[in-house]
Amino acid sequence: MSSAPLPGEAAHGLTSLQVLRTLHTSPRGLTEDDAAVRLGLHGPNTLPASRAPRWPVRLARAARDPFTGVLLALGLVSAAVASWGTAAVIVTLVAVSCVLRAHGEHRAERAMAHLRDMVATTVSVQRRPEPGRGPRVREVPAGDLVPGDVVRLGPGDLVPADVRLLRAHHLAVDQSALTGESAPVSKDARDVPDDDTSFARRDLCFQGSTVVAGSAAGVVVATAADTRFATAHLPSGPRPPSAFDRSVHGIAWALIRFMLLTPPLVLMANAALRGRGLETLPFAMAVAVGLTPEMLPVVVTTCLTRGAALLARSHEVIVRSPQALHNLGAMDVLCLDKTGTLTQDRPRVLGAVDSQGRTAPAALAWATVNAWWTLQLADLPAPDALDAALLDAGGLDEAMAHEPVAVVPFDSARRLSTAVVHAPDVLGRHILVVKGAVESVLQRCALAEAERERLLDDAARLAATGVRLLAVATGEREARHSPYGPADERDLTFRGFVTFHDALAPSAAEALARFADHKVDIKVLTGDHPATAARACRDLGLEPGEVVDAGSLDTLDDGQLTALAGRATVFARCGPEDKARVVAALREHGRTVGFLGDGVNDLPALRTADVGICPVSGVGMVRESADVVLADKNLTAIGDAITAGRLAGGNIASYLRITLSSNLGNVIAMLTAGVLLPFLPMLPAQVLVQNLCFDAAQLALAHDRPAPRLLARPTALRPAPFLRTITGFGLLGALADLATFVTLAATASAAHDEGAFHSGWFTENLLTQALVMVLLRTGTRPAPNPLRIAAAALAAVGIALPLTALGARLGLEPLPVSSYLLLAAVLTAYGAALRLLTRHGPRSDHLDAPSPSL
Repeated sequence: MSSAPLPGEAAHGLTSLQVLRTLHTSPRGLTEDDAAVRLGLHGPNTLPASRAPRWPVRLARAARDPFTGVLLALGLVSAAVASWGTAAVIVTLVAVSCVLRAHGEHRAERAMAHLRDMVATTVSVQRRPEPGRGPRVREVPAGDLVPGDVVRLGPGDLVPADVRLLRAHHLAVDQSALTGESAPVSKDARDVPDDDTSFARRDLCFQGSTVVAGSAAGVVVATAADTRFATAHLPSGPRPPSAFDRSVHGIAWALIRFMLLTPPLVLMANAALRGRGLETLPFAMAVAVGLTPEMLPVVVTTCLTRGAALLARSHEVIVRSPQALHNLGAMDVLCLDKTGTLTQDRPRVLGAVDSQGRTAPAALAWATVNAWWTLQLADLPAPDALDAALLDAGGLDEAMAHEPVAVVPFDSARRLSTAVVHAPDVLGRHILVVKGAVESVLQRCALAEAERERLLDDAARLAATGVRLLAVATGEREARHSPYGPADERDLTFRGFVTFHDALAPSAAEALARFADHKVDIKVLTGDHPATAARACRDLGLEPGEVVDAGSLDTLDDGQLTALAGRATVFARCGPEDKARVVAALREHGRTVGFLGDGVNDLPALRTADVGICPVSGVGMVRESADVVLADKNLTAIGDAITAGRLAGGNIASYLRITLSSNLGNVIAMLTAGVLLPFLPMLPAQVLVQNLCFDAAQLALAHDRPAPRLLARPTALRPAPFLRTITGFGLLGALADLATFVTLAATASAAHDEGAFHSGWFTENLLTQALVMVLLRTGTRPAPNPLRIAAAALAAVGIALPLTALGARLGLEPLPVSSYLLLAAVLTAYGAALRLLTRHGPRSDHLDAPSPSL
């Protein structure tokens, strides 16, 4: 018999027995056959986002690009005018680009699957081989859980589904991935449930949380998309445009508008001045294709997928989509949490002070006695984080020298624990060692009210410095055999405060320094106390500046929040929506924002950011929604990913700068020549072959390495200055082409022979494009071997093709030696001018952090 899942809302108000009956199960668990039937009915215990898309879906997503759409439109128009060669080449380029993108995403998904296998979660399930047989406990993959399964939980276990507790022993779970609260939450089994419907409900453990201490058994009430955090945090709607969309697509649409105007201009000019009709339409389409950087999708995909593959192999960083690598290179703000990122997930003892503020080693020693004997006598499977820090700080020999008597364990109502030991030097006396929350311990001490208030003020001042506190007190009693209880915790002697601070992540300081070198600002968005967050930042050398309590954000409108987000470094006591608002405000301020998160409470901010980053140990839904997945939660790996993104971004910028400058110059020259000459300046087939040769050579730019000064800052493309740059170099190229016209006109044959003119211009175009590839690149000097070989091959094709039979079929013919000498003079002057401009002008004014106007 199968049963539908029972999400928390549906199970609200039901007793444990009613839950078991509704799920058609029992405390002994399901049978294996029943579990198999339910798995087929409900599906695996995985979230929808983690299911890989099919290849047709991948290819369709890869085609969603403005240039890809325009190229397809040009291909259709070319086919309509019977320019089949142009149409076939365009469709081939689009297909190659889409396949490369889809293959890159598929490769990233395979790497993700490998990482998931490395951290695959299993769970102890109690099932019966068949009806009437006793239950057996065995480990099964978490994905095989079904509603009605009875699971067992222990320290360190990830809660694999929503579980209603049937029994629990000192159970505490970490729900920080769900709520952002770093303090463990006590859970216990209750026959009559709480009225609470939030994550604070005591009798439910939720998928995504982790068992910190204790043990429990419970029945699975919901799996996969029916779990509490899945229904609350499943992504809705598309993500906002990223830095890639704003930069590359911004340039694309500006060029598309100009390109769409080109064919009508060519047709009208030839009709008005030369009386030519629709016979010039193939030439007009060739000119439009000549302006279009038709290899842009292929070059962008090649650069980004190559960088992503190197990251996966060298640094175990999985970039799940090519665009995400560009966004990493453009990122100039990284938002992250404190706990587990800048600091480790465990505190350390800082020291102890007495009531006068003096160092108090005795207070620390008594706290260790309490931590050790509470752990031993209360039968706890593991100490909590603060007790573990006390035991790690030393003093165990002294603690074990005390003979234990009894323990009164910690509970959330008293907020303290008591260990009772024999007095070491006094017979017949017991010592109560009490440790816990400051207010709770001071209430039980024999203090005057004024003294108690003074100590509370001292504790508040210490907490304001960013430390956590425990108060320690002792009390001497007559030895007895009757049990001890909370009533004995009175008339105590205050011993002091023990202070703790968060242990810093080993690589955090180095990573923060590296981010500063990369011109990436850090914003800390944490649920912790403002003072705690500020102290961690200062310990790591990051000046916290103005620390903002997220509780004040509700009073700010979007404009005020945008201004605040631009100047503040630390936002404390942040909830999920607070983080998302801050990220959105930074983007509104014109920044390219990355967000590192691993919990469900990070999901809204992660989806709002330009690039979402998650460690593989993060919650499954967050990991599957992230753009970049880290094999380890190591900030240094993000620095490596930023460098790879800037390498790819710099090479994409080089390609755009080179191809658009050259294409723009050619188009201007073609339009001019088409009006002045009695024949077409170049045949459509010649334009197509020239473009194919140039585009194929530029694939070598994926192997270039941008100059170090470009890697030291974000590589976002700013459309306005970028278009100004290519316009300037394009006009210079047009002048070189016009000089070529004059040169060709100087020879009698070229003045009247179409073939000689076409050959001369074809050769000059490929030679100037080879020069542009070498001189306009933004990489280090000298150019790498693949780039030099590609440029040399391009120049060789330009010189040799008119001399071959294939050249004759294209309408090309050999030129006289004098023409080559004149072309050499033009090329020398063009190369000198290009070199002068690139040396003294701004080589990369279009590469920078995006401005607010974007």
